Amino acid sequence: MSNPAAATYGRNAPDLAALWMPFTPNRATKAAPTRLVSADGAFYIGEDGRKKFDGVSGLWCSGAGHNNPRIREAVTRQLKELDFAPSFLFGHPAAFDLATRLAKAAPGDLEHVFFTNSGSEAVDTALKIALAYHQARGEGQRTLLVGRERAFHGVGFGGVSVGGMVANRRAFQNLLPRTAHLRHTYQPDLNRFQIGEHEHGIDLADDLQRLCDLHGGETVAAVIVEPMAGSTGILPPPVGYLKRLREICDRHGILLIFDEVITAFGRLGEAFAAARFGVLPDMICFAKGVSNGVVPLGGVMIRKGVHDAFMTGPDWAIELFHGYTYSGHPLAMAAGMATQDCYEVDGLYARARALEPVFAKHIMALRDHPDVTDIRTVGLAGAIDLKPDPAAPTTRARAAFLRAFHEQDLVIRYTGDTLVFAPPLISTEEQIADLFGKIGRLLHGAAG
Repeated sequence: MSNPAAATYGRNAPDLAALWMPFTPNRATKAAPTRLVSADGAFYIGEDGRKKFDGVSGLWCSGAGHNNPRIREAVTRQLKELDFAPSFLFGHPAAFDLATRLAKAAPGDLEHVFFTNSGSEAVDTALKIALAYHQARGEGQRTLLVGRERAFHGVGFGGVSVGGMVANRRAFQNLLPRTAHLRHTYQPDLNRFQIGEHEHGIDLADDLQRLCDLHGGETVAAVIVEPMAGSTGILPPPVGYLKRLREICDRHGILLIFDEVITAFGRLGEAFAAARFGVLPDMICFAKGVSNGVVPLGGVMIRKGVHDAFMTGPDWAIELFHGYTYSGHPLAMAAGMATQDCYEVDGLYARARALEPVFAKHIMALRDHPDVTDIRTVGLAGAIDLKPDPAAPTTRARAAFLRAFHEQDLVIRYTGDTLVFAPPLISTEEQIADLFGKIGRLLHGAAG
């Protein structure tokens, strides 16, 4: 079926050279483009004019569905009223309103919000707050930042330094010097084909105690982890792992940061993964789902005690020398507020919880395929590991990704030889069944 949008956007198809695409094999992609020209609900329209189910919520963003009228209309109203206002020395009502609303949705005393424009900026902001917090308390020797292997914390120098994605680190080398890393929690021989939190691996949290013994717990500023690692191919936490990290942090006066850029706002059936796993961090980094991806927005939730440590000295003095031109951008605030309406009014967190066992059933139904080596799933997030081609690692997953797009009309992701899925929270049971039915046909070599 022809599509007017596809025809319009396709006019520049021969000229793709100017754009340097992020995290993309540019030459291969431009040789056979996988361009998206419009979207509505749980579907994209490709340049070929065909509807394609969005199996990854855009980029973990669009849980409330594309072209959501509530969000679209809120942003349009805001654009007519106030297109931009600086956040340095000034403010506008929408920023205060959204911060208050997010604080009410967060667990515990995570009562303060610092707005950024992305998850990468949120991570670097949280790391800087951690360092400045210890300085403010007279513990300036706390400069060591601890991340984890296989973690993705964005693309800022701080995020890459504490991150553990090997290619991201090796490409640049000159990173922050005072970092250390916990081991990752991927133990396929112990946890293969498990649903939800993994049975084995709580002992891996003791790596933090080992680092404290090695470097001195009094020198560690913060530990940052994803409650569920996403970009590396969906690694749910082992049972009790996050609680043990919290205990070790408390023992040594270390701040615990959760990177919830992927997990916040319904992906795991709650506003924040911290609530699902019953662990209160000192800061939460968020982005993506906070605005449904409609306008770039991110931020950091900060516990009261951390925030209040800065609120000393003269009240006319700047407490934190950090910020972005677009922090609290009016359009982003409008999108964020309307998105929260969608989650609450439309009951999308409860919907995600109800869909979780359906999602798990259908993805796990593919476990017996001979090329599938492992499947992991928690919430509405899942990954299928494929047996690599020894002669050309990562090509098997990329081939499946391309066939999914062109033959099965699916938008999915891959990392290494792993296929990744995170459908919108508005998905139906039938759409999830169809998603994995098509993936099953794809793995068995059937087309169409």
